[in-house]
Amino acid sequence: MSALHAEGPWFESRRAHISLLNEIKIIYEDNDILIIDKPSGLLTHPKNKNDQSESVVSWLLKNRPSVKDIGEDKIRPGIVHRLDKETSGLLLIAKNQKSFEYLKELFQKREIVKTYIALVYGQLKNKRGVIETPLGKLGTRQTIRIHGKHELKEKNAITEYRMLREYAGYNLLEITPKTGRTHQIRVHLKSIGHPVVCDPLYAGKKLVCPPELNRLFLHAQKLSFVSPAGESLTIEVDLPPELDNFLNEMISKPLS
Repeated sequence: MSALHAEGPWFESRRAHISLLNEIKIIYEDNDILIIDKPSGLLTHPKNKNDQSESVVSWLLKNRPSVKDIGEDKIRPGIVHRLDKETSGLLLIAKNQKSFEYLKELFQKREIVKTYIALVYGQLKNKRGVIETPLGKLGTRQTIRIHGKHELKEKNAITEYRMLREYAGYNLLEITPKTGRTHQIRVHLKSIGHPVVCDPLYAGKKLVCPPELNRLFLHAQKLSFVSPAGESLTIEVDLPPELDNFLNEMISKPLS
């Protein structure tokens, strides 16, 4: 079994032979917004203006070039929220400046409901709960340790979860973040002793990523909000095949 901190051969072979841009699926589109299903392994936007890596933004500029001046930052036109590179699922994009400002306000008011599916290590004692632990940034990582050698800027963070199913050594959770901090779900789940399966940053070296999975088991499954046109939308996508197949394999294994 491969060590968790290494991405492993699955990542390398996939990236060497497949452009992840070809795996982007358009789930919904109107005159104001675009919702795509982002594959795991693809950046939402470049890290900086010199980053030439493939990203949702590079796909956008090719397929919807009219978004190039939308937003507040030239390296992420049209992007109103982001998904971590290794997280798959629904990403909401603004197609014009008016819709960008509208969606930005909805996110600030917490009027866009985001639902994720995560598989975590271990068995949770409580089948549902709320994690309300402030986060601070230490280098490239988020942490719940605000006080110590360095005083970190504290940001409020709230995550709700409920258990969907138990598997041998794992729990499948439905996650609803009430705030949108970087790596919030991943850090909060680690903080209660149940990190996301195959998380190279937060799970720790003692936990092993199953070789038949070899990707972060975190998927943005559903978005619910009122569109710029005034339509109440709930958009949902299935788990990617690699996550669904792994769960199907786990069904036959005894819980204890």
